[in-house]
Amino acid sequence: MKKDIFISIKYMVLSILLFGLAYTFFITGIGYVFFKNKVTGSVIESNGTAIGSKLIAQKFKDPKFFFPRPSSCDYGTIPSGASNYGVTSSDLKKDVDSRIKELGKDAPADLLFASGSGLDPDISPQGALFQVEGVSKARGLSASDKERLIALVQQHIEQPQYKFLGSARVNVLELNIDMEKMFSGKELR
Repeated sequence: MKKDIFISIKYMVLSILLFGLAYTFFITGIGYVFFKNKVTGSVIESNGTAIGSKLIAQKFKDPKFFFPRPSSCDYGTIPSGASNYGVTSSDLKKDVDSRIKELGKDAPADLLFASGSGLDPDISPQGALFQVEGVSKARGLSASDKERLIALVQQHIEQPQYKFLGSARVNVLELNIDMEKMFSGKELR
């Protein structure tokens, strides 16, 4: 019996070392070699200062900026997740009705419903184009500047991966960074 316990402990320690440590370091090393930007969080910097990640939504309250999908976790990374409200939930209906009242009944669905993770950094091209009018008014843009803003949104449309996985999307942080440079000549902070 002591022999069985010793063998079990030996295999447990070997498994922890092999699968818990060696495998983890090996896979992380491969990630750093081939996908360094993704492994390090796809951090976006401005003048050497990290201002966000391409992979995580940022909270933009100022009407001069495009805003991401609603977040049930208020864009917090630790409590991230969905609200888990079902289609018959009165809380979900109240949240969506509130957003419809704020944005209008023609708002795209991705601006009305929170994302599954609560941290979705992308919105649909329709969601971005829907916001152009409000952003233009808040910035006091002329008609020609509004057209430049529409062109900027269209430049930021990323097509589905391999042309069939997912759907077209616009990264809100990257769009706001380029818009700030275009219209105020400043770096986003």
